Amino acid sequence: MAMATAGPPSTWMVRALITALILGMTEPVLANDVAPCDSPSGSGPSGSTQDLGPRAGARAGEDTRTDDSSSNRIVNGTDCEMHTQPWQGALLMRPNQLYCGAVLVDPQWLLTAAHCRKPFFRIRLGHHALSPTYESGQQLFWGIKSIPHPGYSHPSHSNDLMLIKLNRKIRETQDVRPIKISSRCPSAGTRCLVSGWGTTKSPQVTFPKTLQCLNITVLSDDRCKEAYPNQIDATMFCAGDQAGRDSCQGDSGGPVVCNGSLQGLVSWGDFPCAQPNRPGVYTNLCRFTKWIKETIQSNS
Repeated sequence: MAMATAGPPSTWMVRALITALILGMTEPVLANDVAPCDSPSGSGPSGSTQDLGPRAGARAGEDTRTDDSSSNRIVNGTDCEMHTQPWQGALLMRPNQLYCGAVLVDPQWLLTAAHCRKPFFRIRLGHHALSPTYESGQQLFWGIKSIPHPGYSHPSHSNDLMLIKLNRKIRETQDVRPIKISSRCPSAGTRCLVSGWGTTKSPQVTFPKTLQCLNITVLSDDRCKEAYPNQIDATMFCAGDQAGRDSCQGDSGGPVVCNGSLQGLVSWGDFPCAQPNRPGVYTNLCRFTKWIKETIQSNS
């Protein structure tokens, strides 16, 4: 899959990408960037809950990797093996329209990017294909509460994470189970895996038939900041491995797994995705383990 990597992120949707090109927008592209007409609503006070709202808008050359129209995926990844990503979730705007990725971190809670906010979501877990065809093992839910991190800011996309409470607890199986969040921050050179159903080509739009996986390498803070001057803070880290391989629109909010633990979420990057020296930017979850744990406990 390919992620966008330039400036702050904007959501991933085909309409958004087309509109952005027409309007000549100049904001970073979010991994789920789709429609520029969507703008994030202001964050509420710490610990407050909010309805899922519009995805963040992208600035020129920025990609937030969200996709209101299911237009984005990992670029030059490969089909994930069945049953290997049981924590992977899909946020759907219509019965089967992919908007963002998500990660199951508790029997009744998901993590996703804060820029993936919308008024409501249908949530699909345990599904390998992008198509709406029923799969044995899949489980469907509604999000009944969304809690963006109170420090989330647009367009910088600092603190780009949000918790979503499911309408009921999952039934744990080989296809659906939570993943633990790493309390240790990533070090340069660490090999990780990012997954999603985002576009597999950029700037063209091509959707994969099945969940895509891509091995990426965590980059040093210096290299990350060199790629995106004055845009990187402690709530983010960069990862990639070579030109032509990246996460992209539609992958926003999806998991970055390192050494068997959840290390990050797909956040933003440059557009087109998978450009030389323009790595994907991910939410640095090691900075938020306390907030995540306390928020789940106080809202369960």
